[in-house]
Amino acid sequence: MKIKLLFLLSIAALTTTFCMAAGKPQQSTSKSKSKPAPTPEATSQNSSDAMTGSSTGSEKYTYNNCKVDGPYIAMTFDDGPHPKLTPRLLDMLKDRGLKATFFVIGQNVAANPEIVQRIVAEGHELGNHSWDHKALNKLGADGVKMEIVQTDEAIQQAVGIKPVIMRPPYGATSPAISKRLNEEFGQKVIMWSVDPLDWKDRNASLVTDRILKNTAPGAIILAHDIHQSTVDAMPATLDGLVAKGFKFATVSELIKMEQVQSASTSPSTPNAQPKASAAPYMR
Repeated sequence: MKIKLLFLLSIAALTTTFCMAAGKPQQSTSKSKSKPAPTPEATSQNSSDAMTGSSTGSEKYTYNNCKVDGPYIAMTFDDGPHPKLTPRLLDMLKDRGLKATFFVIGQNVAANPEIVQRIVAEGHELGNHSWDHKALNKLGADGVKMEIVQTDEAIQQAVGIKPVIMRPPYGATSPAISKRLNEEFGQKVIMWSVDPLDWKDRNASLVTDRILKNTAPGAIILAHDIHQSTVDAMPATLDGLVAKGFKFATVSELIKMEQVQSASTSPSTPNAQPKASAAPYMR
């Protein structure tokens, strides 16, 4: 009788153990297979960071202004060269010993190569502004390439220089286009921090007032040397900026100043060079 009772108790214990084991979650297996997929927001954020380089520590390739140690600014002119107005503007800059950056249209370069040659000979910088001022974000990949390459070729034919900066017409770009301009064509994308709306308001005094009021150290100032009112505004504008203590640099010089300053303030950069070396041109 005792043997039979022990046998039945053993069977019951085994059955209980089996049931508990069967109902227990398999943590070790599910843990390795249950990693959640990234949310759409996370995927979008990672994609955006990769495109802009703003959060990944990658090289910066778009500039609206520059962080500089000093009163340095860059005066920029778009859409030329104009056969009459650009030479007049160059005379103003030369008389004052000032440097500027010209974002040129490819077909205007081809029509006025001698003006482009003068721009470079007098120490100014050239930038690509497309072949015929089409919005790059409205073009396909081949269309963007044509606008950039054809303009680069026109500039190289005129002065033997390939631009390292580009300003998209209308400022119309996208993270993908800006990334491509930097990586495929070797051109930083240059926007602006001061817009006097000279393309809209053809009033010289208004253009001057807006530039003088809104310019700060590191500013990249937008203007257009194809409008007479803009060129008419430049004597008072340039003199006003100088009177405020601003010093003129080309866009690439301004970018270099930011890069040197960033390197000198980085805790991982020993024996940083003096900040003054960042300004090859000072006026």
